[in-house]
Amino acid sequence: MARILAIDYGAVRTGFAWTDPLQMIATALPPCETDQIWDILNGWLTTEAVELILIGMPLRMNNEPTHATPLVEAFAVELQKRYPNVEYKFWDERFTSKMAQDTMIQAGAKKKQRQNKMTINSVSATILLQNYLASLT
Repeated sequence: MARILAIDYGAVRTGFAWTDPLQMIATALPPCETDQIWDILNGWLTTEAVELILIGMPLRMNNEPTHATPLVEAFAVELQKRYPNVEYKFWDERFTSKMAQDTMIQAGAKKKQRQNKMTINSVSATILLQNYLASLT
């Protein structure tokens, strides 16, 4: 089987997570500055089998788009142009940042670590992917 890659896309920073090849476990990957995303994705997508890219979709509680929704949608359009053979899917990312901070607190992360937005993005991508995997069972 191939991996599933989750992306918590942002204007400044982007977090990533992916599954093992059996698609059982979600693991955080190093985050990046968003202006480096294509180099990062190209490296992964040319060396690893990825069957699905899960993109976090920012929505309000009433399912209305947020200020970040058009940015994420534009990223998805460019992703499809660059990698037409890789399926992508949007997945609700509501509360993943809050859950990431709570998870870091429970794991004993120091305050400075919890304030690191790069780390929060990667943990958010991991939670997004875990939620998706849980929905499959």
